[in-house]
Amino acid sequence: MADNPRYSIIIPVYNRPDEVNDLLESLLSQTCRNFEVIIVEDGSTITCREVVDSAVRQGLDCKYFFKSNEGRSIARNYGMEHASGDYFVFFDSDCVIPPAYFETIDNELAKRPLDCYGGPDAAHSSFSDTQKAINYSMTSFMTTGGIRGGKHSLEKFVPRTFNMGYSRRVYDSVGGFREMFSEDIDMSTRICRAGFSIGLIREAPVWHKRRVDFRKFLRQVYVFGMSRVTLKLLYPDSLKLVHLLPAAFVLGCALLVALSIVVSPWFLLPLGLYFLAVFVGALVSVRSLKIAMLAVPSAAIQLGGYGCGFIKAYVTKILLRRGRDVEEEILIRKGK
Repeated sequence: MADNPRYSIIIPVYNRPDEVNDLLESLLSQTCRNFEVIIVEDGSTITCREVVDSAVRQGLDCKYFFKSNEGRSIARNYGMEHASGDYFVFFDSDCVIPPAYFETIDNELAKRPLDCYGGPDAAHSSFSDTQKAINYSMTSFMTTGGIRGGKHSLEKFVPRTFNMGYSRRVYDSVGGFREMFSEDIDMSTRICRAGFSIGLIREAPVWHKRRVDFRKFLRQVYVFGMSRVTLKLLYPDSLKLVHLLPAAFVLGCALLVALSIVVSPWFLLPLGLYFLAVFVGALVSVRSLKIAMLAVPSAAIQLGGYGCGFIKAYVTKILLRRGRDVEEEILIRKGK
């Protein structure tokens, strides 16, 4: 247990005791233990207090707080207010941390000091085949352009709160998270615009369970697509070509299907070739026929869900100026 922890790990939780148990077990197995853990229970009806108590009895420096339900951003801010470390680290409750994670972070920050860092996510061998397929679709260059920490990327890496850390100096300057979707991208943008250094530590991934079925995954990526439009309203220059690709995919699919009905079935060939490429890429990457087959519908859901969410939000919020008022976006932008 660290007397003066360098890192304060802040984890917002809502009705996830089993996930928190796996996460805390992985933190107990760290080769470097210069951290404290702060669990913020955000109004859960099924708490993880017993799980935390068990981890404390095993020697984990872990603090537990229960508060009324106000959202994960406010829960993270609450955790930072009670943190004693020099560096705040954020994981989602559905993450499992590799044993050498903090040893790696220590070494990498010693070689390349960063005000803010982020790392990639990966699938653990114990995850279900569906989870592994979803992980592939969310990390593959063919589906996301590699923007979540891949070796090749169409756009600059942006840290996200499933694997992210920044210094107390950043917190003192920039403040906490805003309660909004894609709050981690908003935070990373604010940190960058404040002049702090941000970097990817590719050698420090986390195992991210994500959603356990396609229905929940669809809802998640749909919200991601909608929130990208909110980010555009906050930061007009933040929208890049890679963010438009899922919407282009949806519109292109609709056009190809229409042409296949009206003109010729051969217009479906480009779609078939793309999903064949996804299948082959997944097969080479994960070396499992079943997971590669599941990666095809997963990729379709990831691109289609995000694209539909983006299109709906763009039409309603920007073209029709409905839904969230532009004036409200400006208030968020000013931090009010």
